[in-house]
This record gives sequence, C-alpha cells and structure tokens, in this order.
Amino acid sequence: MSPFRAAEAGAALLLGLLLLLLTACGSRLPERAFETRPTAYPSGGEPLRVGIITSVTSPVGGQAFTGTRDGARAYFDALNARGGLDGRRIEVETCDDGGSGVGNNACVHRLIDERGVFALVATTALDYAGAPLVSRAGVPDIGGQPLTPAYDTYPHLYGIYGSSAPRTGKEPGWGGVLYGGTEVYRWFRQEKGARTAAVVSYNQSASAAYARLVTRGLRAEGYRVVEEQVDFALPNFRAVAADLRAQHVDVLFDAMDTHGNVRLCEAMETLGVRVDAKVTNVQNWSSSVARDYARAPGCRDALQVTGASRNHQDTGHPAVREFRAAMGDRPLSQWQLEGWAAAMWFTDAARSCLTGRGGDSAESGGAGGVADSGAGGGGAGGGLTRACVEAYMNRPEGYTARGLLLPVRYEHLARPPATRNTCLSVARWQDGRGWVSQGEMTQNCATVPQLGYRP
Repeated sequence: MSPFRAAEAGAALLLGLLLLLLTACGSRLPERAFETRPTAYPSGGEPLRVGIITSVTSPVGGQAFTGTRDGARAYFDALNARGGLDGRRIEVETCDDGGSGVGNNACVHRLIDERGVFALVATTALDYAGAPLVSRAGVPDIGGQPLTPAYDTYPHLYGIYGSSAPRTGKEPGWGGVLYGGTEVYRWFRQEKGARTAAVVSYNQSASAAYARLVTRGLRAEGYRVVEEQVDFALPNFRAVAADLRAQHVDVLFDAMDTHGNVRLCEAMETLGVRVDAKVTNVQNWSSSVARDYARAPGCRDALQVTGASRNHQDTGHPAVREFRAAMGDRPLSQWQLEGWAAAMWFTDAARSCLTGRGGDSAESGGAGGVADSGAGGGGAGGGLTRACVEAYMNRPEGYTARGLLLPVRYEHLARPPATRNTCLSVARWQDGRGWVSQGEMTQNCATVPQLGYRP
C-alpha cells in the first residue's frame, strides 16, 4: 500500500478537475497517437517488444505525463547499449492516447492486438479505459502511474506503488473503498512541530472530496485544521492568503492543480504571508519549480514534497547517479525516475525467468548488468513467459529497484489493515540546490492508521 496514496489521490483530483475539458476535446485519436521505433533484429535474435501508453497530447499539456515514458525509454536505451536482455534487444512501442478513453482503448488494441507487445511498462494514462482489455488479455502492465483506480481493481496490472487490494476486476479496493495512511501528516507534526494546517480546495466535487480526505488525516494526527475553499472559475486567493496569516497556519496542503497552487503562492507573496511548509506531491517534484514559482520566492522556499521514491537529486546514491547519467542534460523530474524504476522492474522480472535468479539486490547490476539473487526469483530459468513475469511481480518480497523505491508489494489481502508501518520520502526545495532530501526515506517511518476513501 502506498504512502497515503499521495500520488494516486492527487492524480485522481487532477483527473476530476479535467473532466469538463476532456469532454470538450472530443474523442478523435490525435495524429501523433502511434509513435513507434523502427524494428531492429540484432544478432541476439528477435527483439522483445514492450509498449508504453502515455497521455501526451492531453488537455493538461504536452509535458504533464511524459516523464515516466522518458525515464523508461532511457532505461531501455541503456540496457540495449549494454547488450540487451540475455542478448535480446528491448524494442519500445509508444502510443499517445490523447488523454481520452477512446484513444486509450485504441492504444491498447494497437499495442496488444496489432503489435503483439509482451508487456506494458510505465503506463501514464489520464483515462485508463483500456485497463479491462489489458487485464482480460493477461498482459502484464508493470510500473504504471495510478491516475485512476485501475491498479487497485484489475489483475495483471502492477502500479509503481503497489497494492494490498484483492484486485478481482469488479471494483477498486475493498468494496469500492481504498485505504491510505496518515504518515505524511505524522512526519510534519513530529519533525517540523506543525500543529495548525490549512487545506485549500476548489468548490468542485473532485477537489472538495480530496480536501475532505486530507482534512480527515490531519485531524486523526491531532492538527487544528483550517479549511479554505475558493471558486473554481473565479478564485479569490488573496482572501485565502489573508486568512492563512490570521489563523497562524504552520503547514499548507491543497486540493488544486499546479496553476492554482502558483496563484495561491503569488497571493501569499503579495501579502507577505509565510508558512513553515507548503506541501505538494510527486507530480510537481521536478526542476521546473524555479520557473513555475518565479514570482513567489517566499512560498517557493517553503515547498516540500512527499512520495514513495528516492529523490532524483540524491546524487550520493549509486542508482540515482546511474539514472541521471542516462538522462543527460535533460530537465529532471521524479516521474522520470519512477519510469526508469518501472523499466528496471520489468527487466528484473524478465531476467528472473531466464536465469532463475531474483533481480533486486544491492549487488545487482545496472541497466545492463546481470542481476544477482538475494530477493527470491520469480521463475526457475525455464523461459520467458508472462506467467513467470507475474510470479516475480507477486512475490512476497518488496521490490526496491536498487533502492530507488520504497519496498513495493502486491499482497491481495481479503481485508484492509487497520494500521500499517509505512515509510516516506521527503524533499524540500532550496534555491541554488534544488530538491534536498529530508532524512533517509527508509528511516522516515511510522505505524499509522489506515483511513478509507472512495476514489
């Protein structure tokens, strides 16, 4: 179960805020829907084909969802440069679904039925309407971003943050209810001494529902909560900023999109309002912060982010250094690192089938190395099959992608746990340094209650 499902809930919020935009954009599959790489047949034999579905030309903008795709492709490029998987080149087929359900279904048919991909990797779909088709086809979908509840609903789908739900294909979670912990709020209370928290939302259903979830978690951790709501069409952020100052808020959470966050921060800057922490999620964990918050240096200085993966600026870690070297001079984001980890996860699972060894130990090789055992192999070296890959995905040992992820598991629990010991990755923005890790993520841990919510 992911840390408070911050990425999932935040992404579901984004999806809800864009529903009107999506319906206005029609259902035509964009001209750039099918992006494929030339087929290559190296000396090692026919390539192993994988697919990546991304909402590139969605209403959110061309760069909103491409990070995971770019990270996964960088991993496979590095793997191929070092000889591929057991001598086989990984051939990547990408498809842009345009952010629509119709486009997503078209991508699923294209990649599975026409191109015959072995697996999907690092899916990042604004409307994953094709998830039931993927599941019925028995195609493993590994390391996707949970923008919808699909990864807590269908078998054969494995999101980047794991799941404890039964995943029978009928409804998300347990009877349509998902659960997440309060570790984010516990951390800011214990480590930063925060006592008064504000939650800012739009008067829009998805935003308001997410705000209620955040408010519940904060109150469960003993905070005094200040609830602020603004009009979705004509938000008065100056009034919110003034009330934050009057209420002596320590830490600020939100249920808004990036544009709303920036406007709120600019209003706070105008009025000279300061908080100890302005908390955001993994979607905004990127190097674009300096540009996005250029006119709000005070708020920018308070930005902190939480997630379930290692800070992409943690250059003291060898797996991060390898990722950064492969990405070159491109602007970096946390979703790129998680896409890289998704590709590594698939590769380790596939390699376990060919070698009979696990693939997630501290001694394992990098993008092209031969993985050592030490975490329990998913197969017995009898050949690469989807069933063997899924045996690796469903193993009881948590997968960490060489330390890039907090341990990820798929548990299939009949009942949700009441409490859980959960760890947390935290980083703070500092001008001139970028995102600076706040403690070691494997030690930022607490046993916290699990709260139910309907996605």
